[in-house]
Amino acid sequence: MTPSPFLNLIPVLAILAIFYFLVMLPAKRRHQKIQEFQSALKVGDQVVTTGGIHGEITRIDDKLVQLQIADKVRIRIARAAIGGYQGQEPIVPESQ
Repeated sequence: MTPSPFLNLIPVLAILAIFYFLVMLPAKRRHQKIQEFQSALKVGDQVVTTGGIHGEITRIDDKLVQLQIADKVRIRIARAAIGGYQGQEPIVPESQ
């Protein structure tokens, strides 16, 4: 008697389910949290970039943010480069 071919699929499906719950789902939740944070940025927020620059947001466009990092010193950076609020744990992991 030969085993059913569907029985051979059970271990593969189990591995795929474990991979999804251990890797894909947490990554999806982390990405969603970062997207919510970056879309909620507003003028006046004290932020830290992923490169470690501290500043205050003075202007926001769709993809760019203007930061005042010192008196009369403003830089434009990508909105995705904002890593978190000053004095709080970073939202964007340091590995990115």
